[in-house]
Amino acid sequence: MSSPTIKDVAKLAGVSISTVSRVMNDSKPVSPEARRKVIDAINKLDFKPNELARSLVMKRSNLIGVVVKDIGISYMAQIVRGIEEIGRMYKYDILLSSTYGDIEQESKIMDFMLTKQVEGIVMISEDTNPEVTYKLKNQSAPFIHLDKFYDYEDTHTVSIDYVNASKEMTNYLIKQNHKRIIFLEESTGTKIGKAKQKGYIDVMEENGLEAIIMNAAGINIKDGYDISEKILEKAVKEDVSAVFCAEDELAIGLLNYCYDHNVKVPENISIAGFGDVPLASIYRPSLTTVREPYYDIGAVSMRKLVKELKENQKIIDNTILPSELIERESVLKI
Repeated sequence: MSSPTIKDVAKLAGVSISTVSRVMNDSKPVSPEARRKVIDAINKLDFKPNELARSLVMKRSNLIGVVVKDIGISYMAQIVRGIEEIGRMYKYDILLSSTYGDIEQESKIMDFMLTKQVEGIVMISEDTNPEVTYKLKNQSAPFIHLDKFYDYEDTHTVSIDYVNASKEMTNYLIKQNHKRIIFLEESTGTKIGKAKQKGYIDVMEENGLEAIIMNAAGINIKDGYDISEKILEKAVKEDVSAVFCAEDELAIGLLNYCYDHNVKVPENISIAGFGDVPLASIYRPSLTTVREPYYDIGAVSMRKLVKELKENQKIIDNTILPSELIERESVLKI
């Protein structure tokens, strides 16, 4: 048995096809009596419109394209959850695709999203791709570009104040009587990484303390582990009592190394991170860190897109959300 069509609805309701369309799309006024007849007919026939055909006619897909590096990365999954849950509130679905770090694939996925008539795009990346940035800026759909490491100029984004967040953590360490503090920076040397470093340096200088900066080879747990021997050697030689890591993953790598080499945290050395990824609260000792509100970043991004789509209001600002210092077990007051 074939599925009922809009013609069948119109026939059962005793109205024209255009009247059925007006009721379904709420596009033009319809009398209460005609609306009741159409709704009754839709319910009796269990009529479900062809959403693809409907989107082509109305030029509305109710789809938001979300491009991520890897949905398996925990903080990206939190951002996507925020996007999806707010999207559902406003009757939007998401079209999700992962690039797995392939910059060429990222560009292809962007093209694919646009062919699917997505109404907005959220790009969640960890790399720079000028071609994709150019496409985002030169297509009609509103977009948000989110990146944990790169600060894109002239693009719409939602983030935190990295300088002030880093200042807050450095001040906290000093209040715990740590005077010799290493700042472990990720190797990328990005604007966001430099912003974190600036916050640390500013506070150290304000307190008349020496800024001690070391660089990991990357941003992963292994990179933190690999540089740990040098960090601990420096700590012993220069009376360093705390390490402030620019990423939680680096801090977790350092925690692992300390565990493997019988270095007690925080008794022998205190360790702080940045991000508050899920592992930060699971490791023992649990990690003192700066919480980036990943879910909220996704939720606010979706609200900004919906605002532009619903109100035809251009996104013109970059939203800064509050961060939070999370005090756990890895920092000792001395």
